[in-house]
Amino acid sequence: MNQEQLKACQPQQFDRFVHILEQKQLNHAYLFSGYFGSMEMALFLSKSLFCTEKQGVLPCESCRNCKLIDQEEFPDVTIIRPMNQIIKTERIRELVGQFSQSGIENQRQVFIIEQAEKMHVNAANSLLKVIEEPQSETYIFFLTNDQEQMLPTIRSRTQIFQFKKQVESLRNQLEQAGLVKNKARLLAEFSQSQAEAEKLTNQTSFWTLLEESERIYSWLDAGKKESYLQVSKLASLADDK
Repeated sequence: MNQEQLKACQPQQFDRFVHILEQKQLNHAYLFSGYFGSMEMALFLSKSLFCTEKQGVLPCESCRNCKLIDQEEFPDVTIIRPMNQIIKTERIRELVGQFSQSGIENQRQVFIIEQAEKMHVNAANSLLKVIEEPQSETYIFFLTNDQEQMLPTIRSRTQIFQFKKQVESLRNQLEQAGLVKNKARLLAEFSQSQAEAEKLTNQTSFWTLLEESERIYSWLDAGKKESYLQVSKLASLADDK
């Protein structure tokens, strides 16, 4: 997702962060609630910190640093994701150890924790001191689909930004990516992000499940007995998905 797409899907948050960058007031710890554009925003802000050809405060998107960040290969931007549905305490302790070090290519470091609600409680607690007493050039972004799943101690120590799904924006993005209008509309309703929508696009079971659901609804509406015979088929399709 480029800057124009990010601005289109989260215009208010994009403008707010551009203003924050212009004022040089980027905080050291943020909690992004909602997955619609939140990872893209974290990467955008990372690029704004490391870009070598900035246009004002905006990253150029084409320098070596920007490209490496987009590819998740820049050494001073660390992205942490759950393994087996949990972010282990050991991984976060490794992260805490990195906070006291300078970046490899720069004094700055950025840490992005995706699905942060899946941190073990001990892991989350080990970050509290880091958030309270941050290094001057260290930035951390917690990404979660629901801020209420985060520890209150984390919520109270971070600046919270909401990334609610914008259905119309997602539909437009999917159409621009080549999907026909009907499929783009359905995927925009079911998906939380363009990445998730693109993943579902290639899943035959998803479209089969959707078609069977629509068929049953139409039969139920018409009072047809066949609808009850299809319920078990629909349930098995849902299990497969």
